[in-house]
Amino acid sequence: MKKYILDLKVLSNRALNQNHHLLELGSDEPLPVMFPGQFAEVRVDGSPSTYLRRPFSIHRVDRGANTMHLLIKTVGEGTRHLAELKKNDTLNIMLPLGNGFTLTRNSEVLLVGGGCGVAPLYFLAEQLFRQGNKVSMLIGGRSAGDILLAGEYRAFGNVYLATEDGSLGEKGMVTAHSVLKKEVSSFKKIYCCGPDGMMRAVAHIAAANKIECEVSLENTMACGIGACLCCVVETNQGNQCVCTEGPVFDPLRLKNWSTAVETGCSLDQ
Repeated sequence: MKKYILDLKVLSNRALNQNHHLLELGSDEPLPVMFPGQFAEVRVDGSPSTYLRRPFSIHRVDRGANTMHLLIKTVGEGTRHLAELKKNDTLNIMLPLGNGFTLTRNSEVLLVGGGCGVAPLYFLAEQLFRQGNKVSMLIGGRSAGDILLAGEYRAFGNVYLATEDGSLGEKGMVTAHSVLKKEVSSFKKIYCCGPDGMMRAVAHIAAANKIECEVSLENTMACGIGACLCCVVETNQGNQCVCTEGPVFDPLRLKNWSTAVETGCSLDQ
């Protein structure tokens, strides 16, 4: 798939909470075709210590408005700089990168996101909804303030919440939610993104119930084109670069994932 390096204009910068911002970006020219699960590499200008581009999932694409959104979590100087961008600033982006989710049609699906792992799931939920699927969304966080964009997902189906402190939704790990424990057999496919331990636990639940599953890995991806090899993951077919072979994988392809027996994972991990 052809890759583009574009200068996009910041149309808005919406603070979701103290640590997360939603950037809306636009262009005078039509944006390239993008698919749910793909990502972009962002150049961070004006940050002397940020030498490499930073990878971000493509959160949303509006073809009619010719806009796209990136969900930014502030974790260091580079992302702090991105969180401070103003309207009409310019952002240099390479996209679309990687392989996205496999879309099913006219089925019942569950999307599971932990923390900032919801980043690629809005675009996915929207496309699955348009393909006639019955969509349910399970979002987890440490507390109510960490639950991102739950209201917006309700446009596509049921939304279930879990917080570790019980301040919103069911109390406990997202992987211990009743939807995954009692109702999981009703789903034909599960899509998941979040901390590694959480995804392994969801993959185990899916495998135990013979449900198709795809996970989006969040390995460090410095180049986005398979050159730096810092995102390599072990698979049953040998080592593969997450940025080119993924970031979306069937967990049965990932070495040792199919036998993982994890029942929960704190979003601090």
